[in-house]
Amino acid sequence: MKNTIGENNKIPEGIGFLFDLDGVLIDSETEYTRIWEEIDRKYPTGVENFAIKIKGMTLPEILAEYFPENIHDSVITLLNEKEQKMKYRPLPGAIEILTRLKEKGHGAILVTSSNDYKMRHLREELPDLENYFYDIVTADKVHHSKPDPEGYLLGASLLGVPARRCVVFEDSVQGVKAGRASGAYTVGMTTTLPASSLENYTDELAGTLADVDIDKIIQILRAR
Repeated sequence: MKNTIGENNKIPEGIGFLFDLDGVLIDSETEYTRIWEEIDRKYPTGVENFAIKIKGMTLPEILAEYFPENIHDSVITLLNEKEQKMKYRPLPGAIEILTRLKEKGHGAILVTSSNDYKMRHLREELPDLENYFYDIVTADKVHHSKPDPEGYLLGASLLGVPARRCVVFEDSVQGVKAGRASGAYTVGMTTTLPASSLENYTDELAGTLADVDIDKIIQILRAR
């Protein structure tokens, strides 16, 4: 548990920053696409662009929707085996923007569809990343995954801030839909999908966090 903020100890200015993980903070989506394509070849789903279609979904949802129950354990074993070999590297601008927010006392929450098993490997690869966040919302902490806004609403509540006074950074269609549904200002990152896939559900688009004008976003959030 990180430094959870309650109603009696709100963050400066009452604004919050909610970040997805894969494709926003770390460069992993290309590798995940390759892994799920490999899984799809071994256990065919028959779904066109399967590896792209599932982005933003939790593992239980993927299994329930696309794979028969008798091979769930086999899919999980193969995925875990591949994940444990992955190397996680921060995307451009990620550490810089998180450092600035922390220095200024602005609350940041990580909201990810990843489970606790994957998060353990992330800590091994990037041990300092969690220190930038007040708390982390994983798939294991919500009942409904993206595009349901539950994760982002929970993230905002952990900061003691209304979701409309938060910004969400997302790279998947399910993610930006979740951000928009929560009432947050939503920034779509085009690291994984083309802008045309995200633009209908976002307030603005950016290539990476290095392209984000954080001062402009702070002004927008102050006015909401």
